[in-house]
Formats: sequence, C-alpha cells, structure tokens
Amino acid sequence: MILVVFLIAYLVRRRLDSLNAISGDELWRRWFRQGTVVKAGRESSIGAGLFLIVVPALLAALGIYALGLYGWRLAAYPLEILVLVLLMGSPGWRQVLEPYAEAWRKGDMQAAWHFIQERLPANERGAAASPEIMHLALSKALMLAVFQRFFLIAFWYVVGGIGLAIFVRGLVALSEQWPQAGARPWYTKACEWFSWVPVRMLSITFGIAGDLSGWLRESRAAMAGVTKKASEVLMISANGSLTGYALDPARFSRIHQDEWASFGGRSLSAVRDLLSRSMLVWICALALLVIAGVV
Repeated sequence: MILVVFLIAYLVRRRLDSLNAISGDELWRRWFRQGTVVKAGRESSIGAGLFLIVVPALLAALGIYALGLYGWRLAAYPLEILVLVLLMGSPGWRQVLEPYAEAWRKGDMQAAWHFIQERLPANERGAAASPEIMHLALSKALMLAVFQRFFLIAFWYVVGGIGLAIFVRGLVALSEQWPQAGARPWYTKACEWFSWVPVRMLSITFGIAGDLSGWLRESRAAMAGVTKKASEVLMISANGSLTGYALDPARFSRIHQDEWASFGGRSLSAVRDLLSRSMLVWICALALLVIAGVV
C-alpha cells in the first residue's frame, strides 16, 4: 500500500499546486508562531524548534503504530495520504515562473527580477544581478524547493514512515521560517545531513531521466564531493543531464544569439520536465521494490 498511498498523495498535491492551494509552509509558520508564544523567551533555542517538530512526528508515528497494533492499519492509510499532501508541495511557483519567463522574453530583466526575488534565499535578494546569475539563482532555488518538498519527503517516508517524513519536513521549515534567524544555520546543516543520500539518489536519477552521457561527464564532481551542499549537487547534475545548454546561459547566448529572448522560458521548462521525469523514475523504482517485497 505504500506505493498507492504515495501515488495518490503526489497526484493530489500536484493538482493543489497547480491551483496554488494549501501551502505547507504557511501551516508550519502558524505552528511555529503558536509554539513560540507558548515558549516565550526561548525562540532562539535549537531545542525549542526541535521540540515543535518532534511532537507531531512522534504523535503521528505512535498513532499509525497503534492502529496497526489493534488491527486498524487500513484506517491509517487515508491519514497518511492527508499528512503527505500537507507535507509535500510547492504552491505559487507557477504563478511566479510564468510572468518571469514572459518578462525575460520581452527583455525586461528588472521586471523578471521583481517577480522572483521573494523566491530566492535572503542573501541573493536585493540589487539585481546580471541576467545569467539571476537565472541560475532561480533555477537552483526551484530545484532545491522541489527536492525538499517532494523527493526528500518521499525518500524518508519510504525509509522510516510518516513520522520521519514529518520530522525531516519540519527541519526544512525550521531552516527557512524559525522566528530567530540565529538558529537557522544549525537547522540548515541538519537538513544537509538528512539530504546527503536522497540528493545523490536524485542526481543519479537525473542521469537516467535526462542525458546520461552528459551526466556521466559531470557526475564525478557531483557525487565525489562529500561536503557539497544539496543545491550544488542538484545544479551540477542537472547541468550535465540537460541538453541545449539549459543551465549554461553564457554559452547559450554565444551559440544561439537570436534565441536569447526565449532562453528563460525554455530553460525553466527543461528543468521542470527533468524533475517530473525523475519523480516518475522514483515511482517506478518504488513499484519494483514493492513487487520484490523489499518495502
């Protein structure tokens, strides 16, 4: 049933994302706000943030275990679907990328920057950069967001169940939304620990779902770098797996000068298609594991 549960949750979540509905980030933001009101004065404590994600993760895991213990495991599946739908998703990206691509096509880079700056990390906002740097920053943010909100959750759900999936998603939320910025670097580092294996699995998937020969040329830099961050692994792997210089704007502009106006939209479409195909590979792999009786 694990395949059916995840597949239903994924399809529902994709539909909600297309409608820009039910943001998991907003739910976490409200939960942290409520928690920090209760724990006034301890907002900067790392332990306080961990407590706020361990509690729901533990309750969910114990609830699923109790239902299985009393022979009601079937009743837990709708609950798992609901929780996965709330954990996954990156709503709002389509509403940002479409006007960005249109502004790029018109050559209005200032407007393009205006549309996407809120989606970039805080240290990459502010004064507009060159179009090439801006686009690569957006591509990296997009891939990292999709990885953390779909692939990372899928991996830990299969490995450790719904409780561990909640915990890992909570770490991502803490790294982005914890009220005290001073504690966020620790949460970000913890996210990197939990991302180390799944991001490298996704890197391999990029090669399967994209240009395998190109990925093989870049794979050494992505896979051998033990200390490389998840975003760096994603960018290196995707660059090798995509054809047409989709993540190499400087080279694209030299070779296809007449098509530069369409680069922004074409590049984003290529990245999104690669991520979609990669998820399809993961679902097929999960199906094979279920058939083999591994999960």
